Amino acid sequence: MPASSPTTVPSFRNRIGCDARSGYYAVPHRYRLHLSPSCPHCLQIAVTHSLLGLDGVLPMTPLPAVPDAPDGGYLALRPLYEASSHLHPGPAVAPVLSDDWTGRIVSTHTPDILRDLARRFGGHGPDLHPRGAEEAIEAVGRLCERGITWAAQRAGESAGDSAAREIALATLLRALDVLEWRLGSREHVLGGELTLADVQLWAALVQLDTVHRHHLDAAAVHDITVHPRLWAYVQSLTAHPAFGAHLDPDGIARRHHAHCRGEEAAGAAMQIVDWAAYARHPAPEPTRQPG
Repeated sequence: MPASSPTTVPSFRNRIGCDARSGYYAVPHRYRLHLSPSCPHCLQIAVTHSLLGLDGVLPMTPLPAVPDAPDGGYLALRPLYEASSHLHPGPAVAPVLSDDWTGRIVSTHTPDILRDLARRFGGHGPDLHPRGAEEAIEAVGRLCERGITWAAQRAGESAGDSAAREIALATLLRALDVLEWRLGSREHVLGGELTLADVQLWAALVQLDTVHRHHLDAAAVHDITVHPRLWAYVQSLTAHPAFGAHLDPDGIARRHHAHCRGEEAAGAAMQIVDWAAYARHPAPEPTRQPG
């Protein structure tokens, strides 16, 4: 199957509260992110962290592009998982938001982490999760997950029902058509301002071009490229330092090839965006803050 990494259900879903009466409340230097930007979920969080300027508030610990544990997790995260759930049965996967005060995991659920970064720590950055936009942001997230990522994976499967692959490709192209239409009248996917919806969509389209395209035929990739406003929007976001600085095309490729069991198709030779041109500098090594 042309998946880039094992699919896992989030194990921890605690939230950051707004005051000290909650178990986890927003305070500088208490929490830490453990991220590998070669993972699309981690990439969303890393970009959000940079957009909000959280380097001095919530440190970020980088992880290797390819998980180094036999079960598909990270050896460095195993102590956190064991401290948080005795004899944790699954892999120690990223992303992780951990609590340095207790040495335990707060959350591994990307949408919750994104919302908490924007709502609890985003006072000095853009309003990435504005009041009243919650349902619209969730709708874009579902479109990315089902209409782009899931549909592209199914469309690129080498085995199985050809009719199902055609339906999946049609689903993917319809999702891209909707986005192309929306971007015809607005700068960002929800309007004039950058939100978490843009971060989610950008990460999904990075994955579409760098991973899923390799398993699609040339005709399918051509149909994907015929969305000029959408891909111009993607390149505009990629040129922003908060996005481009976290791009690791080589790491994404290594992660993909380490786990992929699918067959490469003609679309592999038809790159849509020159991601390496935007990733001029590696993502900066985070500075550990006193904890």
